[in-house]
Amino acid sequence: MFVVGNGMTKFLRPGKHGYEYTDLANIAMKRALDDSKVSFDKEIESIFVGWVYGDSCAGQKAVYTQGMTGVPIVNVNNNCSTGSTALYLAHNSIKGGETECVMALGFEKMFTGSLKTFFDDRVNPSADIFMKNMELRGPIKGPYAPNLFGNAGREHMEKYGTKAEHFGKIAWKNHKHSVHNPYS
Repeated sequence: MFVVGNGMTKFLRPGKHGYEYTDLANIAMKRALDDSKVSFDKEIESIFVGWVYGDSCAGQKAVYTQGMTGVPIVNVNNNCSTGSTALYLAHNSIKGGETECVMALGFEKMFTGSLKTFFDDRVNPSADIFMKNMELRGPIKGPYAPNLFGNAGREHMEKYGTKAEHFGKIAWKNHKHSVHNPYS
C-alpha cells in the first residue's frame, strides 16, 4: 500500500484572499492527480474528505469540481484529527479489500480569531473535556484550544517524564522541514 501522489495549496490567512474552499480543493486535487498519474474518473474508487467548518456535503461540492464519477464520497469531521482520520479511512478501505485506489482530501475555510462553536441550542460536545480540564488545571485564561493542547503537553510531561526541550526539538524539526515546502 502506497501514497502515490500529493497535492497541496499554500496556507492562506482567513479573509485575506478571494478563494473559496472549492477552488483550493480543486487545485490540491489536480496537483495530487498530476503527481500520481492516476485518472480521477477511471481509477479512483472512493474519496474520503476531511473538513470541520463547512456545511453538510461540503466534501461532495469540493470533489465535484473534478467531475461527478459516482464513487462514494465520505465526509469526515474530527476536529484536529480530521486529516489523519480521512487518511486512516482511505488506508482501511484498501487494506480491507474494498478498494485499490482511493483519494483522501482535506480542506478548511477558517474564521479569524479563536475557534468557536455555532450551535448554542445544545450541549457543547467538548463540555466534559472543558470541565475536566478546569478540574485538573484551573480556569482557562485565553483561547480554549491552545490551553487544552498545552495542558495535554503538561500531562504528558507529568505522566512520561517528557521535558520542555522535547517539545522544542519537535518544533525545531517541523520548522526545519517546513522551510523546504513552498506551500507551508
